[in-house]
Amino acid sequence: MDFFSLLTMIGGLALFLYGMHMMGDGLSKASGGRLESILTKLTSKPMKAALVGMGVTAVIQSSSATTVMVVGFVNSGIMKLEQAVNVIIGANVGTTITAWLLSLSAIDGGSFFIQLLKPSSFSPVLAIIGVSLINFSKKDKHKDIGAIMAGFGILMIGMDTMGAAVKPLAEVPEFGRVLTMFSNPILGMLVGLVITAVIQSSSVSIGILQALCQTGAVSFATAIPVIMGQNIGACVPALLSSVGGSKDAKRAALLHLFYNFAKTFLFMGVFYSIHYLVHFSFIDKPISALGVAVVHSAFNIAACIILLPFSKLLVKLVHIAVPERTKEETFSPEEEALRTLDARFLDTPGLAIERSRSVAIAMARCAQRSIDYALDLLKQYDEEKAEKVVQMESQVDRFEDELGTYLVKLSRKNLSEKESHVLSILLHCIGDFERISDHALNIKEAADEMESKNLEFSDKAKEEVAIFSNAVKDILALAIDAFATENMTKAGLVEPLEEVIDQLNIEIKKRHVKRLRKGKCTIEMGFVLSDITTDFERVADHCSNIAVYLLQVREDSFDTHVYLDTLREESNLDFKGKVLAYKEKYILP
Repeated sequence: MDFFSLLTMIGGLALFLYGMHMMGDGLSKASGGRLESILTKLTSKPMKAALVGMGVTAVIQSSSATTVMVVGFVNSGIMKLEQAVNVIIGANVGTTITAWLLSLSAIDGGSFFIQLLKPSSFSPVLAIIGVSLINFSKKDKHKDIGAIMAGFGILMIGMDTMGAAVKPLAEVPEFGRVLTMFSNPILGMLVGLVITAVIQSSSVSIGILQALCQTGAVSFATAIPVIMGQNIGACVPALLSSVGGSKDAKRAALLHLFYNFAKTFLFMGVFYSIHYLVHFSFIDKPISALGVAVVHSAFNIAACIILLPFSKLLVKLVHIAVPERTKEETFSPEEEALRTLDARFLDTPGLAIERSRSVAIAMARCAQRSIDYALDLLKQYDEEKAEKVVQMESQVDRFEDELGTYLVKLSRKNLSEKESHVLSILLHCIGDFERISDHALNIKEAADEMESKNLEFSDKAKEEVAIFSNAVKDILALAIDAFATENMTKAGLVEPLEEVIDQLNIEIKKRHVKRLRKGKCTIEMGFVLSDITTDFERVADHCSNIAVYLLQVREDSFDTHVYLDTLREESNLDFKGKVLAYKEKYILP
């Protein structure tokens, strides 16, 4: 093998690696995080969890990616170890589909149909179609499909190039002697383990093995132990991702390692024991790329069938390996939500966006509860509720800090148009949620002042504040429900109510001035009332911001002033009708 053949082989390997990355990235984007989120929802039963792990891995073409996500789910408390182990077992079966796709490079035959199945025939066509979609289509979905097609085409071209470059190695005696050394089960397993651990992809290392098989110099005796080692080497990405994680994250990574060790040594023990007794006739024969796919699949499917019933035993073993030395931590619902912002998900933007939305919804609900408690304090002061307002304001601040940081990191990733829209909404809205909780704290402080100074509103003022409070509660519920459910109908109801709340604020202040002139109210209570109604009006403003963000991003427009001016035009009878309906609902006595 001369220098230029070596250069061709390296170039083929580069194309293969790039194609694998491009196809995987396209598949992940096309799924939009939906496939990955299925992992957390359909894992209640062992067989179902294994099938889900198998299916997701077959689609995203990476057992390592699936396992790393599972480690993230466990670390975040989204998934339990008992669920994770079954998903991992299934993922090891799902990854075998890659070897079958790569085995197409070894197809040989004279018929037109057989020739069409060869990578050299269809790969250039796929690559051209894929590149055309990426460059000329304006839709993200089409671009993602283009990335999948182009990635697969490039991958197969790289595979074909590697295969052609290594074929001359069959004539090199030294190459044959090296391969013979790898037929030693222990040495072959170590080689497969090390190569896969370095590359951090069992699919890629299987592809390299299949390319070498095209020389005709790789026997079953060499390939089988290498395949066994590749399965153990595939555990490295999950082990690395668990560093710095919770104990359960480390246990999830060890589950993957223990399972692969168990199935590898079980298979090798049984296979080589039988071989010692009967001597398999095929063992010294050359293995093809298709043969590698068959061995890889048969090994993983058999391991899944045999070991799935013992998944609980694996969970017990990892608990022994990583014991619980301290009392198990308990987390509040808010802390549980924040734990789901795992850095491992950033490599799967669709999933990271979904988790961020869930956390933002938890943040919104927390801000909403803080307002509810604050408004209750105006009716009847309660120290416990007052303390809850303070705690919730602190929690919402933490939400904004941690979620904001996570979203900034996520914004640096390659996002689809839809993901960018959702990210934009989240970044805008979390600031409004935080300000809403600040106003809850302001209202609580006004209630504190009234309680400490033994101040009280007049009967008329109490009625007016009660009506105003109901309007604030309703607009907040509309805005947050619209945000949580992406309900544009509810979002469209926010602005008419916000206009009525502005009018309520002006009218209540006018009425207070009249009472003040008649001596029915004090200046001190006037200041308190003014502060409270101002906070009410500001809460409504933030609700308006949230609703406008939702409606504007949906329309791919960010000119808020133009949108609001258009909404309030005299010709907009629908808006005027909604305003009138809210005026009648919140009419002051």
